[in-house]
Amino acid sequence: MNAWSDWQNNFDLAQAALVWQVEMGVDEAICDAPQNRYEAAERPARKPAATPAPAPSAPEDPVAAAQAAADAAPDLKALQDALATFPHCELRMGARNLVFCDGQAGARVMIVGEAPGREEDRQGRPFVGEAGQLLDRMFEAISMRRDASDPARALYITNILPWRPPQNRDPSPEERAMMRPFVLRHIALAQPDIVVLMGRISASTLLDTSEGITRIRGQWREVMGRPALPMLHPAYLLRNPAAKREAWADLLELQARLREMT
Repeated sequence: MNAWSDWQNNFDLAQAALVWQVEMGVDEAICDAPQNRYEAAERPARKPAATPAPAPSAPEDPVAAAQAAADAAPDLKALQDALATFPHCELRMGARNLVFCDGQAGARVMIVGEAPGREEDRQGRPFVGEAGQLLDRMFEAISMRRDASDPARALYITNILPWRPPQNRDPSPEERAMMRPFVLRHIALAQPDIVVLMGRISASTLLDTSEGITRIRGQWREVMGRPALPMLHPAYLLRNPAAKREAWADLLELQARLREMT
């Protein structure tokens, strides 16, 4: 009886000891060598080997990105959308509106100006300020209007830059290079008979020349396989009224060329 009681007591103690060990985290019944569980708990877990950081990619070429975006536009609406989402020209961050075009697509004459001013930025249309009002009067003198329903009498107008530069400064060479693919695609999609390069920035950008506008105005050139006529910008004419004589001569030259191409 005493032997049985001793055995029972030993069994209960062993069972209680086993339960305690399980609760303390024991998961092996026997090991080759004793282990200090408290030391193992204090030892920091081994961190996995760090994955090497990928090598930084080269920054995207803005001109190449512009060329790809312009080439992918199948029509004028898609080109406008591509310009609106083009991320590389910081001018868009400070402008109120994208100034894409005005007038009638398919017009025989397409005017390419320089960049929007304050009023153009406010309205989202090119050539609507004081210089734009003079431009309208100039072309009305040869019976052409931006709102004409007849494509033979209509004008289609855009700019090298679709966003206003701060303080109306000249577009930088980098900005002009970025926008050039979009302007060339714009001309290809609008399909004018003649392109009028209105001002120094427009002429130098699309003709890739360093010649001054006063030297090349009135001289026929070519852009995208189309006749191109450099002209003095209306803003220049407002500052130099005597130059309106040359502008009138250029308008008559444009009118004569349109009649020849009829």
